Amino acid sequence: MSPTDDALLAVSGLRKSFGENEVLHSIDLEVRRGEVVVLIGPSGSGKTTVLRSLNGLETPDAGVVAFAHGPSVDFSQPVSKAERDSLRNRSAMVFQQHNLFPHRTVLENVIEGPVQVQRVRRADAVSQAEALLERVGLAEKRDAYPHELSGGQQQRVGIVRALALKPDLLLFDEPTSALDPELVGDVLGVMKGLADEGWTMVVVTHELSFARQVADEVLFMDGGVIVERGAPAQLFTAPTHERTRKFLDRILRPLD
Repeated sequence: MSPTDDALLAVSGLRKSFGENEVLHSIDLEVRRGEVVVLIGPSGSGKTTVLRSLNGLETPDAGVVAFAHGPSVDFSQPVSKAERDSLRNRSAMVFQQHNLFPHRTVLENVIEGPVQVQRVRRADAVSQAEALLERVGLAEKRDAYPHELSGGQQQRVGIVRALALKPDLLLFDEPTSALDPELVGDVLGVMKGLADEGWTMVVVTHELSFARQVADEVLFMDGGVIVERGAPAQLFTAPTHERTRKFLDRILRPLD
């Protein structure tokens, strides 16, 4: 499966097992340029494994991950480190737990990838990092260390670190789930701004109000399969699958 003309990414037949537990059962999806795709579903449904497969952090047992104009990686055969790295060259991940280097300043965390991996001149990387930190309201924190920041500030630095790589695709793995409730809004605000600017994003989240506002397509996963997909207005108000309805009744309705 190759991306269609307006698509950035096409995934077909993605499978992954951990021992006897098959966590992904033939996942197919396509992400168009400038689109925000949100994955929702109960814990253990395979959402994070999908993200990690797209970024080359996980090696599926089968399936194809194909970006427009390459790379295209077929996991049904042995995959080299270079092929996995080729996926990371097109995407960047924002993790649930920030994953910042604790012994490096905010600025050093942000420029690490561009300088060490992409071989960007340090002066250019610093200039870009400062502009991105200003964009998310953290310019004054450039010389701070991660332990001096709140959880929400650390996560915004994590987003800046991903943006500094200038990826075609941004991947978010439950970026607000580890935050105190009062810090969630700042991170979601940055993400909404990125969506408004036309960044292509795949987001795993339990923030269903965010999905309603920002997503172009919502995929409901359960048991390693995509049970249902559709526009937020359709999926959240008139889901067609009983499993989706039960999930939303439990998670969404009490918040309305």
